[in-house]
Order: sequence, then structure tokens, then C-alpha cells
Amino acid sequence: MFQSFDTPSSPDQGPPRLARLRDKMRDLSVDACIVPRADRFQGEYVAAHDDRLAWLTGFTGSAGFCVVTQSKAAVFIDGRYKVQVRAQVAPDFTPVDWPMTTHIDWLGDELGASGTVGFDPWLHTMDEIARLTDGLPQLTFQPIDNPVDAIWDDQPAPPAEPIMAHPLDFAGEPHGEKRARLARDIQAKGAAAALITLPDSVAWLLNIRGADIPRNPIAHAFALLRADGSAVLLTDPEKCTEVRDHLGPQVEIRPEAELRQVLEATGGPLMIDPQTTPHAVTLMLEELGITSRPSADPCRLPKACKNKAELQGMRDAHVRDAVAMCRFLAWYDGADKTGLSEIDLVTQLEGYRRDTNMLREISFDTIAGAGPNGALPHYRVTTDSNRQLTDGALIVLDSGGQYPDGTTDITRTLVVGQAGDAEKRAFTLVLKGMIAISRARFPRGVAGSHLDALARYPLWLNGLDYDHGTGHGVGAYLCVHEGPQRLARGGDVPLMPGMILSNEPGYYREGAFGIRIENLIVVEPASPLPGGDARDMLAFETLTWVPIDRNLIDTSLLTPEERDWIDSYHATCRDKIGHLLPSECEVWFGAATEKL
Repeated sequence: MFQSFDTPSSPDQGPPRLARLRDKMRDLSVDACIVPRADRFQGEYVAAHDDRLAWLTGFTGSAGFCVVTQSKAAVFIDGRYKVQVRAQVAPDFTPVDWPMTTHIDWLGDELGASGTVGFDPWLHTMDEIARLTDGLPQLTFQPIDNPVDAIWDDQPAPPAEPIMAHPLDFAGEPHGEKRARLARDIQAKGAAAALITLPDSVAWLLNIRGADIPRNPIAHAFALLRADGSAVLLTDPEKCTEVRDHLGPQVEIRPEAELRQVLEATGGPLMIDPQTTPHAVTLMLEELGITSRPSADPCRLPKACKNKAELQGMRDAHVRDAVAMCRFLAWYDGADKTGLSEIDLVTQLEGYRRDTNMLREISFDTIAGAGPNGALPHYRVTTDSNRQLTDGALIVLDSGGQYPDGTTDITRTLVVGQAGDAEKRAFTLVLKGMIAISRARFPRGVAGSHLDALARYPLWLNGLDYDHGTGHGVGAYLCVHEGPQRLARGGDVPLMPGMILSNEPGYYREGAFGIRIENLIVVEPASPLPGGDARDMLAFETLTWVPIDRNLIDTSLLTPEERDWIDSYHATCRDKIGHLLPSECEVWFGAATEKL
């Protein structure tokens, strides 16, 4: 099993660790200390060595941070984690609803007119520290050696997994051509080089993959791309044995600890992304007297716009994954639910993905939330939380696989027996929003923030909503959460052909049930419509082909166009998946894809 069901922390571990941190803060003469979730690469997922927030507080969500003073400890979380954080942290920690209350507001109230805030400059971006110092000019922000590392006696070792070449058949473009293409932009901006600090950007640029982070095929690494197209890969050279020939003579391999020497030899001006580059780099450049030029990570947009090979790989991976999902759903439909638990569902589904003989990893810990656990959007089942299936319960099943040709992410809501009228109504409202995104047509220049309301509108009309974005970007055998594209209120990047996004509206009733339906979609040019203007329009191609549970749909709430979309979707599922399924799935699949 890739997934484990251990409980990584417990609330009772937090208070003694918090006391030790406060002792260390006194030694360092700081009045407050910020403990972020992020590592020096600003990733959503972190290695065990870097999981400082969870070690200190017990909170294991993928986003958040803690601010500690000598009298208070605030854990800042967004709406996805309001319930989870209360269950995971001791009373010594106070959950704070972020961004309704920011750490700028909180620190200003707690420290008042003066005080020193300590922070590890490797774990905070340049932009973040700029916002703090601008927002709290009366406070002193002091870079310090990480105080959590100083008290974490059994801290796991840093990851050191080998780096592998990503085949050209799947990458679609040699890394030499990528480097040359991006270097032309560096030249045009009059810079000497660009520093790239996001590991998935480094992986995309050099056509490499790694395993330093669970669920994400990336290696801990920085890269420097020079204006002549040559590059320096900054990582542990011992991890690079198998990729030296692949990288070739124009890519130098240097230890990450030599970043200062590499920057000094390169000189400037240096392009850096303030949204992702650690503040420590700012301090380094100031000491070296190197000029920096704020600029977006040069890889992020090209990486987001998948080429033909990457798109074909994603389509192939989704067909393969759909077969595994359909085998699971057929098994579930015929199973005796008595005695089954959330862990049983996770284990069974991973087994079907493994049967493809192509699964490299799961793309995130499978979410299998039954009944009230389904109301936790990012629920992770453990042996302690494992819930038995009960009649009438809804199950939010959100999962995905990492295959050599693509990354998948799919959510289906299941029911044990028959759902109640309230659950069916909520499910159908969520489905209407998901269909609205799937059917959307929009002119170039439209961003995710413009489309997000389409998914929420049916819920809003009924006084309902959900506290997460409608969709995130997805990488091609890379991170399942990829920027810069998003379907969310804050998604301000215009959508472009080749961008892959999730389409996953939901609804969550605390203590009762959760609902989410998710397909992956890719932005594509839209076909002209008779009578339409000659505008350059875009639309979405669906990548995910797994039936949606017809038994949860209240058809009286659907428009004719929505019914037609569902029937057409299920007809395409039959065309793409039906002939690949084993015979024992035929009866279930035929019923699951019937017309409404």
C-alpha cells in the first residue's frame, strides 16, 4: 500500500513541545515566532523532515501556519480545515479563521507598539516578508535559525531519493529546447539568469522526476537558468547518478549548499519570483551586491500549458484510471456493505489502480469520508477515525494516481443504500454546478475567478455554498495541485489552451454529510457556433470518464440541457471505457450509464 492509516500526531504532544519552543524563543530574544507549513521550496506537501507545523501543533492539513508568543499560540487555517483543526490540536493552540483574520492583524493586537518576530528566512517568500514588514512597521522581523529544528530531537533525515529522467515521449520537448526557449526571454529582459525555486518547475524544465515528496514525483532542487540556455541544477549530486547523461554538458550539477557561490559567479541582474523565492535569497543577494529583477517563475506558464504529448499522456492515464475506478465501483455496487469501513474502500481502490501495472504512486492520500467524515473536505482516514459504513450514509471518495504518462484526480460521491431527499437535492445542486463549468464557453482573457460563480450559482440560489475553490491546476506526471491556473475567487490568471484544471464543486453539512463531484478538464479552442460572432472563444475538454451515480440525482431539478449533458457524458463513458472492462463489470456499467 502507498497509503498508510497511522495517526501522525495527537493533541497531547503539542503542549510540551510548545513549552520547549517558548524556551528557545527566550534564548533567541524574540517575542513571537512564525511556524509555517511550507518548506524552503514552498510546496503544499512536505517531506517528513520538514513537517514542522504538524510536529508542533498536531494539525496535519496541507495549508496553514502557527504564530507563537509567550502567552498564546494561534493556528491559522482556512475554511477547509475548521473542523479538522479542532480535533487535532490541544486547547493550548487557538484556531484562527484565515484570511478573515490575518497574522498581521493578530500580531499587531498581541505585540502592540513594539516587539521582535523571529522567522526562518528559508521558509517564507520574499513577498510574504514584505507584506509583514509593510503591515507592521512598528515590529522588528528577525531572521533566525529554525527554532523548531533546534528542539526536534528525532527529526527525520532529509529525503535523498534518486532523480530519474522523464521520457521524451511523455515530455514532448527536449529539455535543451525548453532551456533555449526560456533563455530567450531572459535575454530579452536584460538579465543574466533566472533562479527557479519550485521543484516542479525544475522537474518540468529539465525533464526529470524524483521521489523526495510523498505523492509528488519531484526532487528537492533549485535551478539557475542562464541567458545562454545553460543551467545549474542545485541538489544533492549523489541523487543524480542516473540523470547525468540525460542532463548533458550544459547542465551543471552542484550541491544546494553552493547556491551562494553559484549566484556570485553568475552576477546579475537576476530574475527571481517574489511569490515563490525564499526571503533568504534576498538576504544573500544583498550581501553579494547582486541586482534582482522581480519576475514570474519562467516555467510556470509554459508548464501549465500542456503540449500535445503531455495532453495525450493525460488522456491515456485517465482512460487507464477510469477502468480502475469502474472496477472499484462495480465491486462496491455488489458488495455486502455490512462490516465495510472507510479503510476497506481505500485499500480496495488502490488495489485496482495497482492492477494497471502502471501506477507509480497515488497522487494524494485517498479521501474516503463516510457520513459526517465526508463533511471534512480534506479528510484523511486513520485507524483511529475509521468509520464503518451505515445505511443511508453518503461517502465522498476523492482519489487519484500518478502514472508515468499522467496524473489523475477524481471525486465521486457514493451512497450506502438509499439517500434521503435532502442529500439527493444537495447532490443535484452540486452536479448542476459541475455541469455548468463543463459546458462553459468563454472568450480568451477570462480567468478562473470569472467562471467560479457558475459552479456555485445553483447552490447560492438555495442558500448554500462551499469553502474551497472550484478547481486547481493539475500537472502532467507532476504535482496534482499546480499553478498558476485556478477556478477560484482568487484565480486571476487568464485560462489558456492546454491548461488542465479540476472541476469539483461540493457541499458539506457539518456533522452530517459531504458531497463533491470532480472531473478533470483541459482548456481548448471552442468550435464556432452558427450565428455567433467571430470571437476567439475557449471551452473545456473532459478528461475523466467514470459514471456519476444516477441514484443520487433528483431529475426534477435538472434542465433539459443538463439531462442531455449527463446522458451524453455516460454515452462517452461507454465508448471510451466499456470495451476495456472485465466481464464482471458489464451489468453494473450498463445500468450506471443508462439514460436518465
